[in-house]
Amino acid sequence: MPKYSIGVDFGTLSGRALLVNVETGEELATAVYEYPHAVMDENLPSGKKLAHDWALQHPQDYLDVFANTIPAVLKEAGVNSEDVIGVGIDFTACTVLPVKEDGTPLCFLEQYKDEPHAYVKLWKHHAAQDKANQLNDIAEKTNQKWLARYGGKISSEWLFPKVWQILDEAPEIYDQAAYIVEAADWVVWQLTGKQTRNSCTAGYKAIWHKKEGYPDKEFFKALDPRLENVVEDKLNCPISPLGSKAGEISEEAAKLTGLKVGTAVAVANVDAHVTVPAVKIDGPGKMLAIMGTSTCHMLLGEEEHNVPGMCGVVEDGIYPGFFGYEAGQSCVGDHFAWFVDNCVTTEYHEAAKAEGLNIHEYLTKKAEQLKPGESGLVALDWWNGNRSVLVDVDLTGVMLGMTLQTKPEEIYRALIEATAYGTRKIIETFRNNGVAVNEFYASGGISQKNPMAMQIYADIINLPIKIGGSSQGPALGSAIFGAVAAGSDKGGYDDVFEAARVMGKLKDTVYTPIPENVEVYNKLYEEYSTLHDYFGRGANDVMKRLKEIKKLQSQQ
Repeated sequence: MPKYSIGVDFGTLSGRALLVNVETGEELATAVYEYPHAVMDENLPSGKKLAHDWALQHPQDYLDVFANTIPAVLKEAGVNSEDVIGVGIDFTACTVLPVKEDGTPLCFLEQYKDEPHAYVKLWKHHAAQDKANQLNDIAEKTNQKWLARYGGKISSEWLFPKVWQILDEAPEIYDQAAYIVEAADWVVWQLTGKQTRNSCTAGYKAIWHKKEGYPDKEFFKALDPRLENVVEDKLNCPISPLGSKAGEISEEAAKLTGLKVGTAVAVANVDAHVTVPAVKIDGPGKMLAIMGTSTCHMLLGEEEHNVPGMCGVVEDGIYPGFFGYEAGQSCVGDHFAWFVDNCVTTEYHEAAKAEGLNIHEYLTKKAEQLKPGESGLVALDWWNGNRSVLVDVDLTGVMLGMTLQTKPEEIYRALIEATAYGTRKIIETFRNNGVAVNEFYASGGISQKNPMAMQIYADIINLPIKIGGSSQGPALGSAIFGAVAAGSDKGGYDDVFEAARVMGKLKDTVYTPIPENVEVYNKLYEEYSTLHDYFGRGANDVMKRLKEIKKLQSQQ
């Protein structure tokens, strides 16, 4: 009988399960469950109002994902749970929650249902920015060498700013929490009855290093004396490497999911990082861009290098035996959606409707008729700040070269080109700092839906682009790790490299650079680079001055 694994991908608004044939990689069934509480950024379930920049979730939604999607895929595919050998999960990160000794979230307790800090802080919870700023200032002043591994800045989205915010604003919650855990690790805990912490989130989001561990007590004490023992007090769990087995489905989880007691469960992973095996990447020098509302760039290396603006380098952070590098662009699909929502005329919307196209398809149809450079436009891709390589959330967008003759499709194409220039800047920065980038892969919605955009990327980065063959890249990657957790004696695999080669997928389509386009884009990239350095490296901080004026005016 064939054997199967299940990957469960926890996103920002929903969770998705994917059932995969371990021997062929065939995807047999998928099911999605929308979180009933969605993102709580205005108020708690009780109606209590939340402050600006908060983003919370309810952990019950995650349990409901298991209860709804796993039985659904088993039923749809007609697969017996006896033949499911492994489960893997991935999650948005850094998404964290305070829990009791047995894993019970504090927000499940009646006395804390009205306390915001008792809930899950979603990855995009930015209300701890002041704590991140203080952390970065102290890290610089005390010459913390680990700071360079994260591009020189720790984000407000990461673990310790969020933990510090809990301590500062809700000390009772901090005291009552036996652990503060990643949601990724918490859901695995709920499946196995055993707490584990994965090396991916620990390394990329919690400043953990395989050889050096977490920052020392003196650093945490410098932040706040009450944080001196934060690691021992709130993170006291060994780190488990990716590709290892976290445990097995417990009796309670079997009742919840319909899976067999004893089914292998993989150590948790992060949605971007887990996609690497889904596109068959099995070694260094191969960059994967997961392209959606934003883009994450994943890369394997054989040595540890400090690369300006990277989001992190973690040994075993993506694959065992390699250093995993991460970079990112904070506005890609959001970039194009902003333009469509705010700057496209009714005439264009009506024309699109008349042709039976959505507005993105219509603009793409018109934009692909343009030659590189024909619009006379060049843009900076900073509509939501810059994640890499400048690591500056206060940078904003630029569109240069507009005239009274400029058309919407020209602006639309220039915005796509801007994101490709940003990717090239990331690639060049890696190369210039000793990390090879020889091949390029793309996954995510944009790579699947917009051939024009992918050809532009190929021309600008001057590399062929291979496209992931699954529309469920993270879930497929999680299923691959689930098969590895089971091991070959159960019908799975003994390492992720072998599993990726069999179960991963690539489309036949490869976007190859067009030489004449490359030549033009090289010239345009020089202009992008000039603007990038002028506005981004301190020659002209006009963007920040404008933001400050805007802030002052909005407060009056």
